[in-house]
Amino acid sequence: MRNDLILLCLAYVLSQFFRAFLAVLTQVLETDIGATPADLAFASGLWFLVFAAMQIPVGAALDSIGPRRTAAVLLLVGGGGGAALFAMATAPIHVVIAMALLGVGCAPVLMASYFIFARTYPPARFATLAALMLGVGSVGNLIAAYPTAWAAETIGWRATLWVLAATSSVIALGLWAKVLDPPKAESSEQGSVFDLLKIPALWFLFPLMFVNYMPAAGIRGLWIGPYLSDTFALDTGQIGQATLVMGVAMILGTFCYGPADRIFGTRKWVIITGSLTGAGALACLTVFTDTGSIQSILMMSVVGFCGAAFPVLIAHARSFFPEHLTGRGVTLMNLFGIGGVGVMQFGSGKLHNAIAPTDSLLAYQTLFGIMAALILIGALIYCFSQDRMD
Repeated sequence: MRNDLILLCLAYVLSQFFRAFLAVLTQVLETDIGATPADLAFASGLWFLVFAAMQIPVGAALDSIGPRRTAAVLLLVGGGGGAALFAMATAPIHVVIAMALLGVGCAPVLMASYFIFARTYPPARFATLAALMLGVGSVGNLIAAYPTAWAAETIGWRATLWVLAATSSVIALGLWAKVLDPPKAESSEQGSVFDLLKIPALWFLFPLMFVNYMPAAGIRGLWIGPYLSDTFALDTGQIGQATLVMGVAMILGTFCYGPADRIFGTRKWVIITGSLTGAGALACLTVFTDTGSIQSILMMSVVGFCGAAFPVLIAHARSFFPEHLTGRGVTLMNLFGIGGVGVMQFGSGKLHNAIAPTDSLLAYQTLFGIMAALILIGALIYCFSQDRMD
């Protein structure tokens, strides 16, 4: 693999880490700075919403100035700066601001890779390459699990965040030095995201893209910690192990989805099958919420595995993009994918806060049930999409 893609992969490891590590630090942040699960749900949701909002300017930047400057500058300012602010946090509001900055820093890294794949490699390989980058980069999901819990207990969460601030800054400087911008599109047309919104075929993909990653990211990034702690009284180390299992399932799902469209000759039905399976696992969590921790972790792992259709959905959408709008196209899809998670995190925090004081179990049943329903609605609309291969 090219050196610039290795560095982008390392940057994406950080992106995966920053979207998921709050679940492991739930208890220690509540003890040290008084951050409640609702505070962390808001902070996590803001990461996703800021990340999503950044996709429009990031897409324009990829098409105009290329991935090198776009990824390097934003990761240095947002990633390094956000992690440093988090390390100095003394109140929940500091965590909220830090997570917003981290959302800015992480916004361009995966899309910079996808832009390079789309403009440099044959279209038929896009889904596999995109899934490979997503899968390898998802090691950050694993680091955000048990190793983070271990680091927080060993050197403290503040020292851990200072290390992450330094790591983010070094990788950002490496991106500036090593990333190679692909050639400009031959078309002289400029275009905008509004031209993409005029493509009718994409509107059957947007709803599922909005909800597909929502349960996996929402549970893995936030709710797995409070859920296992409140329902089964698991401690920080045990929660770290559970999130590690779910993180591995998400990575395996990515690698399985990647080549599936070429193996089965369809993108549409691969995605629909995975979506329905994930909705079934969420339904089981809704009904058997407090049956046993192992069963719950298994069902959450199935949700994580099935929620990894992200690269195949982007590959499906990419088959409809004009070449000169590649950057805007992949970031538009990412906006829907990550924006859905942000909306869910905001809403889930408020919903949990409203129900949990009187019935903690019902609060989690409601969250899982809503997630299952949203996946089913998205999959139903997606059934009317045009199945298209490159």
